[in-house]
Amino acid sequence: MNFKQKLQTGEPLLGTFLKTPAPVICETLGRTELDVICIDAEHAPFDRAAIDLCILAFRSVNMPCIVRVPARQTEYILNALDCGADGILAPHILTAEDARFIAEKSHFGSGRGYASSSRAAHYGAKTMSQHIEDSAERTTTIIQIEDAEALDNLDSILSVNGIDCIFVGRSDLTVSLGYKNAEDPQLIATIETICKAAKAAGRAIGMFTPQIDEIPHWRSLGASLFLLGTEQSFMLRGAADFGAQVRAKF
Repeated sequence: MNFKQKLQTGEPLLGTFLKTPAPVICETLGRTELDVICIDAEHAPFDRAAIDLCILAFRSVNMPCIVRVPARQTEYILNALDCGADGILAPHILTAEDARFIAEKSHFGSGRGYASSSRAAHYGAKTMSQHIEDSAERTTTIIQIEDAEALDNLDSILSVNGIDCIFVGRSDLTVSLGYKNAEDPQLIATIETICKAAKAAGRAIGMFTPQIDEIPHWRSLGASLFLLGTEQSFMLRGAADFGAQVRAKF
């Protein structure tokens, strides 16, 4: 079962964000029990060459990976999918037109450019029909709701075909709505409203949460994809824990 199929079942999936464009780190993360890695090309220094190498590393150890593209632009979506990503995470979706653009540019036959020379097409080894079929089965299109404007258009966004998952961008939503922290009760109520609307529309729900104790609550509201932490936070926490253990023996 591929990542898209697992997402459609609603089973809980755990992933993290990759901030460092280093294939060795990708290969290492690929040997963990995580379900997916999100290459963060929006907030970290990933050009196309770095994305290509990182996807190659993840594929070498059969770790599903998606790319958070820098912006709603055709070339970013095309590059990620041609390089072999399992899907994309598109930030700052404000309207149904934004969502429709992302869906169209993610799928053949509605806006995605075709090339037989890409990694996704096995460098020409796949026939056109096979590549199109495989892409439809595998490509996962996720959009982020993280702006106040998007809340006014939520129902129309959720009605767009070709979107597999709604991802709540909690940090940006906190700032956009003018709250001081990501635990504000009004913010939590807003996220609950998003979840209920997405569940009613039959969309998978993903999110980041700063508190893992909240996960059972969000699971009860239909959330299944949790992208938590980064490889940077893993290193910091691991080094701190290791240091504390060793220093306790001094």
